[in-house]
Amino acid sequence: MRYFLLIFLLLAVAVISVAGFRGSISRKPPIEVFPDMDRQQKLRPQEPNAFLPGGISSQPFVTGTVPRSAAHLVKGELVASYADSPLRDSPVFTGRVVGATNMVETIPVPVTEKLMARGRERYAISCLPCHGAQGDGNGITKKLGMAVVATLHDKRIVMMPDGELFHVITNGRNLMGPYGPNITPQDRWAIIAYVRALQLCKLGRPTDVPAEFQRVLGK
Repeated sequence: MRYFLLIFLLLAVAVISVAGFRGSISRKPPIEVFPDMDRQQKLRPQEPNAFLPGGISSQPFVTGTVPRSAAHLVKGELVASYADSPLRDSPVFTGRVVGATNMVETIPVPVTEKLMARGRERYAISCLPCHGAQGDGNGITKKLGMAVVATLHDKRIVMMPDGELFHVITNGRNLMGPYGPNITPQDRWAIIAYVRALQLCKLGRPTDVPAEFQRVLGK
């Protein structure tokens, strides 16, 4: 027992000598096990800097970039921010019916060959690792231990309005994280168009194919 007390006392002294007393003042900086980027190299505004053009740290915005809070033009009308923009309620950006909470049933952008190609490309980058090339949920993450991956051919997902798929891609659901910050609204619709094509390939019937193309199905 006395050895335990001795070890405990020595440990307490060691901790106090390293960490100090709570609330004490010292000129020595504390020991930080996890600094969490509290101190890092940075440039203060208008600070002289010979490395950057103009000789100061502050630089103009990159051409073509617009901060969300900055004024910009929408169809020739100057608006203060996205919150004031007439586009904020557009189904293209929300996936919802204007003035309602209902999801749009179908994609609110023209479905073209170019959009489908873009959807296939974006799907391969952002969706394929989990949902697989065919949308059946057999991606590489399943082989690495993620046992629960939704198949896009499930009736529940097939019956979802396109707007709800847009909402899920944007905000995530269950084990799926949000992809809104990574995928633009236009690319989200492109992915949805491609997902619908995958579902049609898996669950469609010959009669769903236009008559002029039905003769090549058996080849």
